[in-house]
Amino acid sequence: MGMDATELAHGLFRILETGDPALAAEVVHEDFRNREAAVSPAACALPGPAGVLASSAWMRSAFTDLAFPVLGTAHNDEQVWLRLRMRGRHTGPFVRFRAGALDQAIPPTGRDIDFEQIHVLDLRDGKVVGHEAVRDDVTMLGQLGVFPPNPGTALNMLTWRMTGRAARAAADVTTKAAEAAGVVREGQARQRG
Repeated sequence: MGMDATELAHGLFRILETGDPALAAEVVHEDFRNREAAVSPAACALPGPAGVLASSAWMRSAFTDLAFPVLGTAHNDEQVWLRLRMRGRHTGPFVRFRAGALDQAIPPTGRDIDFEQIHVLDLRDGKVVGHEAVRDDVTMLGQLGVFPPNPGTALNMLTWRMTGRAARAAADVTTKAAEAAGVVREGQARQRG
């Protein structure tokens, strides 16, 4: 017997917390699409479990102790709505993308994040097939010292961009996300093979 709607929703966020490929195969439909993947590495937009595993690697590379405590759910046969919090400690670069390219790299601050989100999950064939969210990213960026700008954080971000560390962080997280998704670029395969 498969999971009910609430178990599927909790399972999806457990995958983001842990990167568990077996759970991803159980919870995520092969046609899964993440509407929110626009600010993440390209692999996060892949359909199916691969995209969710890439998203997990992207977020866990920036935030340790990543957790998504659920505050409430509602569902019908085709959708689940969740209100939850995203929590973690910013211990790695948090890299955001725009149109597939580096937009912003926030160097590790060691600060805690804790903010609310609302997620809508589409269900089909007993699995999660779609995701969209309303997130309070302004609060998260405030907790990281980005908005309003904290002078120390702004200087670190500028230094990272000027020295190439931001680009290296973007390349690193892009590789981690692709590896988590099971995508290995042709050149990487030759280097390893």
